[in-house]
Amino acid sequence: MAKKSFIPHSKPSNAIPLFNFIFFLFSLPLVVGHETMEMEFEVKYPLVVSTWPFLEAVRAAWRVVDSGYSAVDSIVEVGPGGSPDENGETTIDALIMDGVTMEVGSVAAMRYVKDGIKAARLVMQHTEHTLLVGEKASAFAISMGLPGPTNLSSSESTEKWAKWKDNHCQPNFRKNVFPPNSCGPYHPSNHVEHLDETCSNAGHMQSISSRSLRVGLHSHDTISMAVIDRMGHIAVGTSTNGASFKIPGRVGDGPIAGSSTYAVDEVGACCATGDGDIMMRFLPCYQVVESMRLGMEPKLAAEDAIARIARKFPGFLGAVVALNKKGEHAGACHGWTFKYSVMSPGMKDVKVFTVLP
Repeated sequence: MAKKSFIPHSKPSNAIPLFNFIFFLFSLPLVVGHETMEMEFEVKYPLVVSTWPFLEAVRAAWRVVDSGYSAVDSIVEVGPGGSPDENGETTIDALIMDGVTMEVGSVAAMRYVKDGIKAARLVMQHTEHTLLVGEKASAFAISMGLPGPTNLSSSESTEKWAKWKDNHCQPNFRKNVFPPNSCGPYHPSNHVEHLDETCSNAGHMQSISSRSLRVGLHSHDTISMAVIDRMGHIAVGTSTNGASFKIPGRVGDGPIAGSSTYAVDEVGACCATGDGDIMMRFLPCYQVVESMRLGMEPKLAAEDAIARIARKFPGFLGAVVALNKKGEHAGACHGWTFKYSVMSPGMKDVKVFTVLP
């Protein structure tokens, strides 16, 4: 009889208390874990991070995401700038990326349609493509319901272009061309006799200097933004008119996934700004996110991506902002003092962070 007392089913009266105790042990961690997740959820999300002090854009995105909408819905609040190309025309480059699905929609050199981010989202939602360009991108956006055709030039951009023309179209993005100090028409300098290498090098140095002027603190219109919504999902977007007085047809890093911005839901996101023609050769935002995936903190990941570019192009101007899944963020820059904007729970308004080179 003593042996039978050790057999569990020999005492049916103990089965219910034992079951209740086991259920309590299993349910307790679940409840505690749920409470912990709620605490982190409330403290860190939602979150909006943007390059530069584009305060109104950050506030607009915050109002949307704080109301419970998705990160993708919030990103479409990013607006365009107003930089003219060599012909005085304003065109749009834009990108949106969903960090959950890794879907991307983008438009480049788009004419006649103002809402670049909304057009990019239509590409993502209603096509199997990633990037549409030029007038065909405009036609697609209009056919899908966006307003247009619209003249994208403003009085400010027109005045800016007129002053540039009066200054003999200087500075510009031409190099190794003749005549070097005029509004063209241009020809390759190797077709002109008596043009020695010294002149060519001088033109190249002038080009580097003029690039710095156009991507400086007060001469850019690119906004890149990352949003984490209440569910912890990440989306990113970029909108720009590109470099001032760019050669018509030029596409910068704005609509290029991995360059101007990038997002992976389980890792984090990155936003970039600066000399897109150089930065797009390195895909700095892809580099940042992948570095964070391997365990780097946002600050180190951002600094590493910028350093990779600076080693090859020590005169470039640029910056990145890194944002991990925890909501931790940091920036890095080269050649200028960079600022980025953040809004998160507990903040009364947007906070601007300054990053020194």
